[in-house]
Amino acid sequence: MSAALELRGLTVTRRDRRVLEGVSFGAERGEMLGLVGPNGAGKTTLLRAALGLQRREGGEVWLGGAPLERLSDARRAFLAAYLPQERRVAWNMPAEDVVALGAVGLPAHQALAVARECLEQLEVGALARRGVLDMSGGERARVLLARLLATGAPLLVADEPAAGLDPEAQMLILERLRARARAGAAVVVTSHDLALAARACDRIAVLHSGALAALGAPRDALSPKVLATVFGLEGALVDAPGGLVLSARRLTAQRTPASVDGMAEASVAPRAGEPYA
Repeated sequence: MSAALELRGLTVTRRDRRVLEGVSFGAERGEMLGLVGPNGAGKTTLLRAALGLQRREGGEVWLGGAPLERLSDARRAFLAAYLPQERRVAWNMPAEDVVALGAVGLPAHQALAVARECLEQLEVGALARRGVLDMSGGERARVLLARLLATGAPLLVADEPAAGLDPEAQMLILERLRARARAGAAVVVTSHDLALAARACDRIAVLHSGALAALGAPRDALSPKVLATVFGLEGALVDAPGGLVLSARRLTAQRTPASVDGMAEASVAPRAGEPYA
């Protein structure tokens, strides 16, 4: 089976600045892939370029086993659904109508049924007739994620879907996305919460200064060496009753990455595009 999404040497320049340089990795159906990195690492740009929403200078993007440029807009919309980081809604439409917009191609009554089911999955079914502008930010976030789920696309891409939510809502959202991955979709999410990403995702891709710094299982991709070099943290992922948690503190000038113990798991990349781990 071909990858739902494959990037081959993706390179993007914005305002005369190289934002991404030679990034290569793929997302397989049936897995949840987390994309992490410091602010400005290029995560959102990567998602947009992968979906044809951002011009790229080099490399290839394959979606559903075909080059992106060979796909019509309708085919792209069938193969991939995207939830951007911004949660802006222009009109105060009922939640169920907003979500039904994601069920493209279905008759109106079927789209509405799908919308209501997705709202129930995210535990906001009781808000189906409420206007989205009359909701809290957290409620609106669930409605917009429900619209993503309503697409039924084989590739679901969500930029910071859990940002700004309370812990229970964060876990709920990632559980629902994981359920879609278990059902056969490829799911790609960005997150600044490394522990949450490590607990939810099958693999982690780490971006640093526009290059792929690490790719692999959460413990490997977020090794102590990567935490120090990419995030400026001294620490590690450790087991807890509820799953992996991050035990870390900021590195100081006196404690550089080279001085942190237990960092043999990964090596610093000598060239752009080569992973740390």
